Amino acid sequence: MNWSISLEPLLSWPWIAAVLVPILLAVAFGLWARQRGAWFRLAALVALALALLNPVLLDEEREPLKSVVALIVDRSQSQDIGARQEETSAAVAALQERLARFRQFDVRVVEAGQAGAADDRTETRLFGALDGAFRDVPPSRIAGAIMITDGQVHDVPATASGFTAPLHALVTGEEGERDRRIRFEKAPRFGIVGKPLEMTYRVIDSDGEQGSVDVRIMINGQQVGVGRTQIGVETPLNITIPNAGRNIVELAIDPVDGELTHTNNRAIAVLDGIRENLRVLLVSGEPHAGERTWRNLLKSDASVDLVHFTILRPPEKQDGTPINELSLIAFPTRELFVEKIDDFDLIIFDRYQHRDVLPILYYDYIAEYVEKGGALLIAAGPEYAGEQSIAHTPLISALPALPTGDVVEEAFYPRLTDTGQRHPVTRGLEGAASEPPHWSRWFRLIGIDQPEGEVVMKGPEDRPLLVLDRKGEGRVGMLLSDQGWLWARGFEGGGPHVQLYRRLAHWLMKEPELEEERLTADGRGMTLDINRQTMRDDPGPAEVITPSGKTMTVPLTQSQPGLFTGSTQVDEIGLYQIGNGDLSALAHVGPVNAPEFADTVSTTEVVRPFAEATGGSIRRLTAQGSSIALPNIVPVRATGEASGRDWIGLRTTDDSVLKSVSRVPLFGGFFGLALLMLAMGAMWYREGR
Repeated sequence: MNWSISLEPLLSWPWIAAVLVPILLAVAFGLWARQRGAWFRLAALVALALALLNPVLLDEEREPLKSVVALIVDRSQSQDIGARQEETSAAVAALQERLARFRQFDVRVVEAGQAGAADDRTETRLFGALDGAFRDVPPSRIAGAIMITDGQVHDVPATASGFTAPLHALVTGEEGERDRRIRFEKAPRFGIVGKPLEMTYRVIDSDGEQGSVDVRIMINGQQVGVGRTQIGVETPLNITIPNAGRNIVELAIDPVDGELTHTNNRAIAVLDGIRENLRVLLVSGEPHAGERTWRNLLKSDASVDLVHFTILRPPEKQDGTPINELSLIAFPTRELFVEKIDDFDLIIFDRYQHRDVLPILYYDYIAEYVEKGGALLIAAGPEYAGEQSIAHTPLISALPALPTGDVVEEAFYPRLTDTGQRHPVTRGLEGAASEPPHWSRWFRLIGIDQPEGEVVMKGPEDRPLLVLDRKGEGRVGMLLSDQGWLWARGFEGGGPHVQLYRRLAHWLMKEPELEEERLTADGRGMTLDINRQTMRDDPGPAEVITPSGKTMTVPLTQSQPGLFTGSTQVDEIGLYQIGNGDLSALAHVGPVNAPEFADTVSTTEVVRPFAEATGGSIRRLTAQGSSIALPNIVPVRATGEASGRDWIGLRTTDDSVLKSVSRVPLFGGFFGLALLMLAMGAMWYREGR
């Protein structure tokens, strides 16, 4: 119990002063003049003042509050090295047991860096966890904190000014540990496909060892070379990005004896390959309504450099006009189809017919261009079914189908075939899901016989409308109608001409995203996402190899025709190898070259400045038989020392919570009245004599 006296005045302080000050002056004058009864007047004044001030005796019942101790436990991935996790768990259990003996401490255990936590085990952020533990605790009740870590903490504040309690760090691991690692010093995020890209890297040895080591260089899982570098020296590296989209560059060194971990013996850089502008040659056989649709689409694509020629004056047109008076640009056939044909990524013949504009030998060059990896698109019109069809030239070896001579003139809705519903060129076309499709009709179709390759769109009576085929290393597409411009003009609501034409052109130019058989994977936080494009009904599960070499199986489920996906939660940061059938892919989960593995050697130096600035300490955990030797825990006052040779101190608080109060007025009731009357009577008696 706590006893105290409190004043509870009957009047406000100005009124009390107005009553007592004149009397006090009169009494003081009487005492100064040594008048008879002056002391009795003083006693009466005191009795009156006590009556007005109303002193009250308070009896408070208080419950002392506990000091809060934060036990911050490092569960980051670097703690998985050696016996660190076992040491940590043993130390946590022993500390909880010891702290439980002190009734004045409230212990809060916070484990930071666990799998699936917000920091995703990519960094050791113990001071963020420390702030969270004390967020609702006033500074006067903070006893201190104990951290159990390997010492590699990445969020140590620059100063300890905001933390006034002692911080003690207990470090796992062994003194004198060794680790060798490799890291990228300069790694651009983007590069041009097929062009050299400059990067730099460095090999670091914690022992300070000198010498040289071999470095294996891999791109997208394929080894492309072996370099040699001096330890500790920044070394240049030139690579060539093989394809557009994401590319993974990996550097690896061999482990050395006594290393802590092999995880950081590899360094990863993720690069986005960007194609230089794709060059497209568009040759229109004659002006027609759909010609500008192709031109506008290709010109609107910033990644395409378009060369467009329209045959306005065929050779058979003889009207006597001198050549030097013609304003038309001559068709540079030799330059385009002999000298620079290999510079083009795609050649489009739009309603083109053989009228001796191209020498017959040049069709051989075009067919050879396709066989060697080029791309050809035939946008067919009635000319393809006529006598001057390009199917009657040496280009026939590159064509996926020959015309029957039929031209179907009737209204029909273009529809996807079963193959087309799975093919990435036509899969999910806007409007294809309804019946009839939610797009306008076309009115002309060119008949073909026994098409090769894949028919992805069909017309009336299931006739082929869009055929895709591979010839040698190249690709050929054939669109058997010249009515696509109706979609572009909005006839009957139009249709997805931009989506279809752009996908078609980019498939022919071998964009990876449009491959029929494709396996990709990506890391999203600590989730591994797998995507499989296939023309098969069921590709089966994906086989995954983790960074540590473990294997697991991830089932793939169909999200839409031709596309299967799967995902799984993982707890390792690093490079994952994914396989499905004869396809493989790489994916990096977590941040590339995460700080968690930048340095894995346990240390006492990172946290030491902060700990010592708070009056705390830092020391290594040591084994004592089958248990862990820990310093003693001593409660200390706020101004006392907080650490010693074999002990650590935690501060106690004087804060308490009020539970109840008992009030006893000291000058109230008959007792106060009697004292006041006695003082007044004594004064009157003295004055009467």
